[in-house]
Amino acid sequence: MRLPVTYTSAAEALQIIKSGDRIFVHGSAQTPTNILRELSLQADRLKDVELVFISVLGQIFVDQPGLEDSFKINSLFVSEPIRKDVNEGRADYVPVFLSEIPELFKRNILPIDVAIIQVSPPDKHGYCSMGVSVDVARSAVNTAKKVIAQINPNVPRTHGDGLIHTKRFNAMTYFEEPLHEASYGGRVGPDELKIGEHIANLIEDRSTIQMGIGAIPDAVLRCLGNHKDLGVHTEMLSDGIIELFDKDVVTNKYKAIHPNKIVTGFALGSRRLYDYIDDNPAFTFLDIDYVNDPHVIRRNPKVVAINASIEVDLTGQVCSDSIGTFQFSGVGGQMDFLRGASLSQGGKPIIALPSRTKKGLPRIVPFLKQGAGVVATRAHAHYIVTEHGVAYLYGKNLRQRAAALINIAHPDDREALEKACFERFKIF
Repeated sequence: MRLPVTYTSAAEALQIIKSGDRIFVHGSAQTPTNILRELSLQADRLKDVELVFISVLGQIFVDQPGLEDSFKINSLFVSEPIRKDVNEGRADYVPVFLSEIPELFKRNILPIDVAIIQVSPPDKHGYCSMGVSVDVARSAVNTAKKVIAQINPNVPRTHGDGLIHTKRFNAMTYFEEPLHEASYGGRVGPDELKIGEHIANLIEDRSTIQMGIGAIPDAVLRCLGNHKDLGVHTEMLSDGIIELFDKDVVTNKYKAIHPNKIVTGFALGSRRLYDYIDDNPAFTFLDIDYVNDPHVIRRNPKVVAINASIEVDLTGQVCSDSIGTFQFSGVGGQMDFLRGASLSQGGKPIIALPSRTKKGLPRIVPFLKQGAGVVATRAHAHYIVTEHGVAYLYGKNLRQRAAALINIAHPDDREALEKACFERFKIF
């Protein structure tokens, strides 16, 4: 028997929020656009409301000019909608490993007054699903003093940690809107495909893979069609997983933990992906402090972590979150999986990047740009891959690293790199 549910308008639900509150906002595909729009309309009654989230998609409204006294953005990742805000000083960014964000909530470093989430309609037992974005939202809901839920029939029901009973909600509003989608297939060019081929050659059958986000991870997935019995334990999923799962390339049979299951924290892709995941017991969405824990990750054998980068210097320092002082993204889960893969038996932590930017600037450089953020240190870098090959840095000294990285740089950049290498290390 279905339990009774009482809905209210978004405007009324948001009356729970008071000036000075810290608000968590559900992100990625589940970004509650309608509620954020309504929240921006209540700016006149609110002051110093702090909004925290990881990636958000679409227009968020609360960052409009003139609303600065009402809303302060303190983001745990820099996604496209707030990139300009952060770099122009209208929003703030907290560098933090994705696996540790739940600790900020649990230890009251960033205590949450109100969590705003978007969920599926309740089932006959009164449980709603956080859909394809469980990640840090699970811990935010667990620790928040109050919870506002936007009920949306377009949210898929997922298995794992994302179920929440309606009795946990202080207010519920019903609004049907499409989930946010993202596609990386159109960005995959010849260089990305070549990088995908190099990485696919590093992946053994029965490996457990983690993919970051973007064109390169998508290219890798395209190149895995002839592999066998792969497993998946990853912070996020995109559309490329569907074909591999349907072809039995991904079987998860040989994982040490959660065998026969794809484990993830969130998914971001097309509506096809969301429909594929809906009520699919092969997919398990878990709290990110578990999914991204390096001690959990390492328990699977042959973990291959595949993450993209912005630039790498000749010693192996990896910048993945900024272009000089321009904050492009965030620390995210890259280090969580690089470390977990390096500790896994037979594991391979991989950093991938085209040798040049779209504007023709080198990505393998003598020195990182001034102000660049080092997401992975030179001690964490094992495999660096460009379209020109693979540099294996683990156990190599600084001179050997420089030589290996020059060999996979763009051919037209190698002479300048060799000169810089000679000036610094007295080789070449």
